Amino acid sequence: MQVNYWNKAVETIDREPLRELQLKQLRHMVDQAVKTHFYQRRLGKAGITGGNDIRLLDDLQKIPFTTKDDLRQNFPKGLLAVEPEQVVRMHSSSGTTGIPTVIYLTQEDLDQWTDLVARCIVATGCTKQDVFQNMMSYGLFTGGLGLHYGAERVGLMVIPIGGGNTQRQVQVMKDFRTTAVHITPSYLLHIHSRLEEFKTTPKDLFLRKAFLGAEPYSENTRCKLQDLYGIDVYNSYGLSEMNGPGVAFECVYKQDMHIWEDAYIVEIIDPATGTPLPDGEKGELVLTILRRQAMPIFRYRTRDLAFLHKDPCPCGRTHRRLSRILGRTDDMLIIGGVNVFPSQIEEVIMGVPDVGTNYMILLDKHNSLDRLTIQVEIYSKMFTGDMSEIDALKHRIKERLKASITINPHVEIHEPGSLPVFEGKAKRVIDKREKL
Repeated sequence: MQVNYWNKAVETIDREPLRELQLKQLRHMVDQAVKTHFYQRRLGKAGITGGNDIRLLDDLQKIPFTTKDDLRQNFPKGLLAVEPEQVVRMHSSSGTTGIPTVIYLTQEDLDQWTDLVARCIVATGCTKQDVFQNMMSYGLFTGGLGLHYGAERVGLMVIPIGGGNTQRQVQVMKDFRTTAVHITPSYLLHIHSRLEEFKTTPKDLFLRKAFLGAEPYSENTRCKLQDLYGIDVYNSYGLSEMNGPGVAFECVYKQDMHIWEDAYIVEIIDPATGTPLPDGEKGELVLTILRRQAMPIFRYRTRDLAFLHKDPCPCGRTHRRLSRILGRTDDMLIIGGVNVFPSQIEEVIMGVPDVGTNYMILLDKHNSLDRLTIQVEIYSKMFTGDMSEIDALKHRIKERLKASITINPHVEIHEPGSLPVFEGKAKRVIDKREKL
């Protein structure tokens, strides 16, 4: 298999020189961070007044965790470590749960971020011959601009179309022979469901690769998309607090995501105790950014659940691989006393061949007890008038879900196109219990 590198020396660096590089960068980040009132106080309590107090990488453990609440409580500029005139861009979360989280970047920070994204794109096998259609939204959201700048640096032709307007998306894909897209998995599924309406099939497209992000999805969803389009689908990981996309990405082997350890120190911790866990054990992902002047962040609790692989990747990259995100510590559903992640439900239903490209998870109360209802669309070929087939499919889905999540759910079968469609991040869970 052809393996390309953006920066082979860094991507294949031996572990010991990598750790030395991390230590050097960590010391520099501490020196930068103490310029902020927040970290001057936070690090001071831990006995750290500057980078010289960090003698070993293990000294990182002396630094307390940083949380999203810390960022919100210091809104808007409490973590800014440079003079305002040095900032060339800011990004922000939507703030739908209250005060938004904001990050700032200098020109050097932007260049560093763009370089990381370029690594990611090259790792998937993309070259200057590719045409890249960016279907992510632009603006305060980091996803659109992050991949845009990285793809341009590699030399791809970039189509900055943004999200929405499905018919136009498909027409542009055909007109300009798009070979790679950046898109949410739910929207890529939706586009497929509408191709027939546009008198188009996947074979009419020139698509080779899709970079998925912005929402959690299962391995079965990835496999379904690869089968539907006949393409390679790559998992990616990023979050705005760590710049955005480009934190971790799959290479051509698609055996989980290389996390760029010259730019991030990665930890997996027990979410209940904060204790670091060894490679291979599932826990909460914690990240420290090593290359951002405007806004250093140490030991940021992402709330994402994952693990690190122990074994090396056949591509030759030495940066460890992060598993797909297995759930979140804050999106766990408690249903009748049972802990359930939406990703578990998706994994099951997307593994049923007759299930279409859309589903919803509904929670309410029935006789004071929690009730779980799963609504799934199925392909039109299943609506033959024979209700026994529909009932058999419903029973099969119900039994598979019960075996996976130990809860006996209600299953509703819906015709294609009857459930809500999301062109951005999909809202799959509707919990009505708090309103009852």
